[in-house]
Amino acid sequence: MSVDTNPPAAGTRLPWHEVHPAARAAVEELLGGPVAEAVTQSGGFSPGAAVRLRAADGRRLFVKAVGPEPNPDSAGIYRAEAKIAAALPASVPAPRLIATFEVDGWVVLAFEDIEGRHPAMPWRRDELDRVTAAVARMSAELTPAPMAAPPIAEAFEGSFDGWRRLRGADTAGLDPWALRHLDALAELESGWARAAEGDTLLHGDVRADNVLLTEERVYVVDWPWACVGAAWFDVVAMLPSVAMQGGPPPHELFTDPDDRVTRVIAAFTGYLVSRSRRPAPPGLPTLRAFQRAQGVVALEWLKRRTGWA
Repeated sequence: MSVDTNPPAAGTRLPWHEVHPAARAAVEELLGGPVAEAVTQSGGFSPGAAVRLRAADGRRLFVKAVGPEPNPDSAGIYRAEAKIAAALPASVPAPRLIATFEVDGWVVLAFEDIEGRHPAMPWRRDELDRVTAAVARMSAELTPAPMAAPPIAEAFEGSFDGWRRLRGADTAGLDPWALRHLDALAELESGWARAAEGDTLLHGDVRADNVLLTEERVYVVDWPWACVGAAWFDVVAMLPSVAMQGGPPPHELFTDPDDRVTRVIAAFTGYLVSRSRRPAPPGLPTLRAFQRAQGVVALEWLKRRTGWA
């Protein structure tokens, strides 16, 4: 099976003019006037709108908006993000939520607009070092968690059981090493929830497209999967995407041999491998290719960590 080793972290974004008219009118009230410029941001997999807006007087907002179509799960994800974003303390390096509202099944979030950019692709080592240091610093500052969020076992329940699901599924095309060790991998991942326990507030989905760089700061955006768990989780879960996008392999960036980390890597790898074999969700045509490419990297990392022949 051929794998695109660097698929973009981008879905099919909705243009601003296709957002519900009542939602657009409410956003213009927040802006204090009509939208003079709307620039769609392509990163991320949501089928909704993600737009930097500017009014004629220069006031700006970053707005995310999604309706009940084409993906029925997206509105719930946006509601979760709104709840988390409203509660994040000022110390978190994230854009501040200005307002959120719903109209006719549409969920709208308006944030302060950050004059930043995503890291360059392929990764530049100086930017990678800056981002990983910022994520580590964020984890330290968010220990213990300064706000309520679900424990990691609850947040990813039903997701990190990929190897166990594959035991009873069609395994055609599965990596031969994974197929040979499928029972052992299922056992290994089964302990991930206890291994990932901790008291750190986690982002849960750190990737290049969820990071903005300014001259002074690294911002981490899109927080719907925030949860509480082990401080190292965000960095560990980020590393397969780093290698996939031209950065160093994970084992060069994270060397802790702790068995708990290996269990979580096993579970995350099983998630990527098993989900990438499913049909694309409605409105997210590029997601499976992105998961598949990450899964290739994560599996090589898991082979190295287990040492299994």
